[in-house]
Amino acid sequence: MNADRLLPRIAAAAIMAMATGELAAQSIYTCTDSRGRKLTSDRPIAECVDREQFELNPSGTIKRRIGPSLTTQERAAQEARERQLAEERARQLDEKRRDRALLIRYPNRATHDAERREALNMVDEVIKSARKRVVDLQRQLVAIEAEMEFYKKDPSKAPASLKRQIEENAQNTDAQNRFIVLQDEEKKRINARFDEELQRLQMLWAQAGTGASASAPAAPAAAPPPRTTP
Repeated sequence: MNADRLLPRIAAAAIMAMATGELAAQSIYTCTDSRGRKLTSDRPIAECVDREQFELNPSGTIKRRIGPSLTTQERAAQEARERQLAEERARQLDEKRRDRALLIRYPNRATHDAERREALNMVDEVIKSARKRVVDLQRQLVAIEAEMEFYKKDPSKAPASLKRQIEENAQNTDAQNRFIVLQDEEKKRINARFDEELQRLQMLWAQAGTGASASAPAAPAAAPPPRTTP
């Protein structure tokens, strides 16, 4: 055969082979439309935009699934659900971290009870100091009132400094008594926090199988002595 005629045929065959290879490498898209027809195309199928379709490898295996296109509202709802799921996963992880920290800090009931007592004792010491201050103020008031005896018939003649001492004594006594009430409330908050922790810890100890929750319960905090008032 003449070489001049052979070369164009070889070139045409090469082009066909290249085209065939490109087509073979392309993905195939398939889906079933709303009328039940199975459609196939070399690109995403417009008739199946509202439903799932598959991108296939040239071998026919599934390369990926393409979900239906979402409206703006549907996409917003989906994103909201995904955020909610992410927040819930984060909450669960945070809860697990707190549980691990609790178990490390309180491996048994005794350590938890000891820390409760220590926290309450610290507040009791503060209350004790405040009550001592109230007693001191009462003694000061007795001395001030003894001086006021000189002006019993006409209190208006009492020196301004003496009147000021009486007023300051009353204000300081009232402040100390209010402070004591606040500290009593703080003790209630401490006990509530430790009670809540203890409920959680008893479950964690039981899950860990340590038997720590079977320890003897903590003794109740001693009742505060009667408040002294002027």
